[in-house]
Amino acid sequence: MTGSTLFQAAGLERGAPRPLADRLRPETLADVVGQGHLLGPDGALTRMLRTNSLGSLIFWGPPGTGKTTVARLLARETDLHFEQISAVFSGVADLKRVFETARARHETGKGTLLFVDEIHRFNRAQQDSFLPVMEDGTVTLVGATTENPSFELNAALLSRSLVLVFQPLDEEALAKLLDRSEEVEGKPLPLDADAREMLLGMADRDGRALLTLAEEVWRAARPDEVFDPAGLQQVVQRRAPLYDKGQDGHYNLISALHKSVRGSDPDAALYYLARMLDAGEQPLYIGRRLVRMAVEDIGLADPQAMVVALAAKDAYDYLGSPEGELALAEATVYLATAPKSNAVYTAFKAATKVAKERGSLVPPKVILNAPTKLMKGEGYGSGYRYDHDEPDAFSGQDYFPEQLGRQTFYDPPERGFEREVRKRLDYWAKLRKERGG
Repeated sequence: MTGSTLFQAAGLERGAPRPLADRLRPETLADVVGQGHLLGPDGALTRMLRTNSLGSLIFWGPPGTGKTTVARLLARETDLHFEQISAVFSGVADLKRVFETARARHETGKGTLLFVDEIHRFNRAQQDSFLPVMEDGTVTLVGATTENPSFELNAALLSRSLVLVFQPLDEEALAKLLDRSEEVEGKPLPLDADAREMLLGMADRDGRALLTLAEEVWRAARPDEVFDPAGLQQVVQRRAPLYDKGQDGHYNLISALHKSVRGSDPDAALYYLARMLDAGEQPLYIGRRLVRMAVEDIGLADPQAMVVALAAKDAYDYLGSPEGELALAEATVYLATAPKSNAVYTAFKAATKVAKERGSLVPPKVILNAPTKLMKGEGYGSGYRYDHDEPDAFSGQDYFPEQLGRQTFYDPPERGFEREVRKRLDYWAKLRKERGG
């Protein structure tokens, strides 16, 4: 096969069309979809451009939401030279070269908009290197990140920048992109209505991914062929959900699962559990978090909750996937439908606070052991009343240090099993008052 034929087979011959996502790249800010809160009539970026007050920015949002495109168009709107680097491929030498070029350009009266993709990948020292050129106006920095800037960027860099959040594209924005892609291709996408809706879901709110999937559909379709959902699944490899187990996607979904359980919504809890498992989360991590939910949000309102959560973890450990996942689902439903109480959680926090604030107070001598004659002589253990020998097996003694006095941390609600605990505590309080304890 000749070199020319090889290029033709790969679709790389001279004149081959650029990728659809590149051909559909907006030419004006008005063409950008899905970011109306930034680019609409009252959007943050619109106001900056209207008042000629564009400063350094951090674009925070998931892939395929237009961060790079908007940065490029901002440079065009403000007549700044557009310079782009990626923190993945750039080092100190690259930054120094870019800064020197921008400084020389600045001296001639031309400003530079420096777009730094994945800026969170620069280390702290590299991030600090931006500060001088930002402060003296050499560059207007626009950094893009998919990670939470509060955790990944220096405080000094953040204090000199405005963070703008790019939203994942909703179904309306994705549908607009598909409509535009059909205009550019000059033909409809060969999908029926159900398959078209499925394609929007497969894109996972990522515009670039949607257009890549659409290209695959056009390439796979024979003349006059229209795919239904089953056909679409055959020709398009399902895109992995947007989920980074070490970053925001991970924490957002586990937070959603936890709050759904706490809110007694088993359906929402099952949905987020399925989302996490589908995205490849470690099931034993989920099992550990279910145990945490049982002790934090259910507690003694249903003492079986922790037993069920631990059993589900052990069941998954024993069965593996996929059978063990059903045990996690069962525990999730049990926890979501159990009576809720954070009384123990709140009580322990309060007790910990007092323990830290009041220091090493000595327990009352009456409840201390006296293994030596000296300790007996000092009154250790003197007057201690053995509860089992008392009426109702309750002496009512004060067990707190004398300098602290009696405290109340645990206040169980009238829910679930804690309703019975409440009755016991009230009864003992009555006895303590009667017996002067």
